Amino acid sequence: MISFVRAGIPPMDVLKMTTSGAASFSGLAGERGSIKVGKAADMVLLDKNPLADMRNLGAVHSVILRGQILDSQ
Repeated sequence: MISFVRAGIPPMDVLKMTTSGAASFSGLAGERGSIKVGKAADMVLLDKNPLADMRNLGAVHSVILRGQILDSQ
C-alpha cells in the first residue's frame, strides 16, 4: 500500500481501495469492506493512524476475526 502513496494516491483513497473498494470489486460489498450492522466482524485495530503514515499499518493492536478478538500469544 505504501507504493500506492508513493505513486501519488492519497492515503485515504488507498485505504478505501483496499477495503470497501476491494469488497465491491469482488461482489462482497453487502457483507464486507466496511463496519456496519450485519456485516462480517473482521477488522484490524491499530495503535497509530495510517493516514498520518501508511507504515503505521504495522502498528497492530488487535485483530478481530468473525467477531472474536485473536490473542497474539
